[in-house]
Amino acid sequence: MVQTATIETGRQHPARRRLDALVVGMGFGGMCMLHTAREAGLDVHAIEAGDDVGGTWYWNRYPGARCDVMSIDYSYSFLNELQQEWTWSEKFAAQPEILAYASFVAEKLDLRRDTSFSTRATSVVFDDAHNMWVVETDQGQIYEATYCIMATGPLSIPKGIDVPGQEKFGGEIYLTGRWPHGTVDFTGKRVGIIGTGSSGIQAIPVVAEQAEHLTVFQRTPSFTIPMRNSKLTPEYMAQVKEHYPRLRTIAKATHTGGMRPVSTRPMFSVTTEEAQQLLEDGWNAGGQTIFGLFSDLLYDQQTNDVVAAFVRGKIREAVNDPHTAEVLTPHGYPIFSRRPCLDTNYYETFNRDNVLLVDCINEPIEEIIETGIRTGKRDIPLDIIIGATGYDGLTGAMLAVDIKGRGGRSLREKWAGGAHSYLGLMMEGFPNLFMIAGANGPSALANFVILNEQNADWITRCILNMRASGQATIEPTIEAEDRYMDLLIEIAGRSLIPKAKSWYVGANIPGKANFFPIFAGGFARYIDMCNAAASDNYAGFVFKDQRSLVNQD
Repeated sequence: MVQTATIETGRQHPARRRLDALVVGMGFGGMCMLHTAREAGLDVHAIEAGDDVGGTWYWNRYPGARCDVMSIDYSYSFLNELQQEWTWSEKFAAQPEILAYASFVAEKLDLRRDTSFSTRATSVVFDDAHNMWVVETDQGQIYEATYCIMATGPLSIPKGIDVPGQEKFGGEIYLTGRWPHGTVDFTGKRVGIIGTGSSGIQAIPVVAEQAEHLTVFQRTPSFTIPMRNSKLTPEYMAQVKEHYPRLRTIAKATHTGGMRPVSTRPMFSVTTEEAQQLLEDGWNAGGQTIFGLFSDLLYDQQTNDVVAAFVRGKIREAVNDPHTAEVLTPHGYPIFSRRPCLDTNYYETFNRDNVLLVDCINEPIEEIIETGIRTGKRDIPLDIIIGATGYDGLTGAMLAVDIKGRGGRSLREKWAGGAHSYLGLMMEGFPNLFMIAGANGPSALANFVILNEQNADWITRCILNMRASGQATIEPTIEAEDRYMDLLIEIAGRSLIPKAKSWYVGANIPGKANFFPIFAGGFARYIDMCNAAASDNYAGFVFKDQRSLVNQD
């Protein structure tokens, strides 16, 4: 039986409530959106499936869970009080500290008073006759809102373990994406972890230290770089806080929207010896350093091959057994075309006597049995199975809700071939429905917290502009949407990222359209495009004013 976090039913609410705006989701995007809209004077409310704020950090409590973006980046910039009053303890914060930060922000801004927790949207339907969104929830509430903002996040719907026989298993089954809130004790237990993406890579070293034995079931090996995490000194944090305004301004002008070092130097502008030394220094520095060494890493196959060969060599150095090292070594896709991973002693963990690696390419899992997992070659006894199997990324959370736009058109129909929107913010045919960090924005390629801020600010300004000018609805034209998607596809085509079969392109979900939906042109360029549209009287969008609606009635 899959063990998940227990969610208690929230307080009773009126059956139907009229609002200016409803925010769906209270992760970092929804929290910022609720605050921004409320400060603008809107009658706004939020709903959240979990019983508190935090989004992905509320659900992902698995051992070793940690952010792979630097703490000083992965935090809000819109209110200096938040920057000054919160002090990060580590360069890369662990899940408990990030969740504590989210709670601190919610308390500071009093966000919980306007949020219904333990409440999941089941349908979001546009009422053509009254030009409003009708949102029904699993708790029986019905919200009527002029504006609906989907802040459901890119990694909200766990994929689950796609292996038959789970109901037969006599032990415990957990998902990293729905980890229980209590302690899971691995002492004296035989544990199996399915999956070696970001979550698996973080959990495996920690579980190996506690469990009697750990079996890792790997299908596709991932490139991962040592995180080399460190404590942040009071002196360093004082320096950051003093200079936060300028640091944030500089970060927002970068490709990623963050402060990690990024070079403009292409690899072959330096000698072979210099390139190898830069790679060695980057590896030793750890963290995201190696990602930014060469400007053409994700655009030139030869450059990518050199970096990949370097990392493969490091895997062979770290892992004692040559066969195990070879199984752990990725081939067949460009390095960092899948989500870049950061680790703490991941490869070294496979040198432990209590760790076994199963290559599921040559020894596929057939079923889960009462005593463990059966592969094509053997039965492996287990007490605990952990699914680190990822998410239905980018579009899964939106498509999990029954969303219907103008004329009853279904979002599932519109997105049958992949996410399709304008600026990742709005979609033709779905008036007044906004998305925070939508699939067609920079999304997972950018500093997510700052992207959330930018989107929330743009949406709020748009709504205020509409109210001031008497506009009732806004949506993109199909022509603007198509032009934007053509540009997105063109930019992606210059990159090596779409070449990997990853969750970026939906390859991990059977039947999902394989399509790279993310804007890969950089955070700064994306901001410029959003601002340009707004400054040009919302070019690419069409409005309906209140008078035309009255005349229609």
